[in-house]
Amino acid sequence: MKLIKLSAVALAVFTVILTIVFFTWWAFKDEAVFGSEKFDQTRWMSLANTVQAECRRGDMAYDLKNHILIRGAQKEAVMALLGRPSLEDANALEYDIGKCMHVYHALRIYFDQNGRLTHSQISSH
Repeated sequence: MKLIKLSAVALAVFTVILTIVFFTWWAFKDEAVFGSEKFDQTRWMSLANTVQAECRRGDMAYDLKNHILIRGAQKEAVMALLGRPSLEDANALEYDIGKCMHVYHALRIYFDQNGRLTHSQISSH
């Protein structure tokens, strides 16, 4: 009976530690996956149709999301900066980033009904 209680406590502690590790990784995964290359418009545009390079625009997408794309920016201004999107719908633009860490990613930029940027995210497909 004592062994069962000890095993249950050990399992609970392990579960708590694993949960903490997972959520810490989840919070910092974009920074770990995409790195620190700064956005370069010329390079961004030149890599738009390249399929050979792995994660070809990932670092720049991370920099865009965190430092350049500002809330309230006009959709036209974002398109002038980033070029033609891979996918466009009424409220969002999507730019292909490439295959990063064995998963295809895209930078998705959302706009309100007035065409003003609300938020952006790096999504996986």
